[in-house]
Amino acid sequence: MEGFLGSIVQATAFILDSVLTIYMWVVIISALLSWVNPDPYNPIVRFLRGVTEPVFYKIRSWMPFAVIGGFDLSPIVVLIAIQVCKIVVVQNLMRLALSLSSGYSM
Repeated sequence: MEGFLGSIVQATAFILDSVLTIYMWVVIISALLSWVNPDPYNPIVRFLRGVTEPVFYKIRSWMPFAVIGGFDLSPIVVLIAIQVCKIVVVQNLMRLALSLSSGYSM
């Protein structure tokens, strides 16, 4: 039973890591697109803005200093938060999965 539970935890960690990595790239692409001011009616641009702008808005409202002299640093804050989640949550889930699979207690 512990091996099965370890596999479930490991799969959850892998999926979470994949989702965080994909969102990291979406944030990077969205930030790069903001520099060139693309067509706002392009479906890809609308998707990227629709996925990232609510998060950026929350960051800007929680941290008003994230905008310095018209330069928006909220994508950087989001990228740092993603990396922290990957280090803290995903790595601890992987350690838990390893301990459950091998039968050793933490």
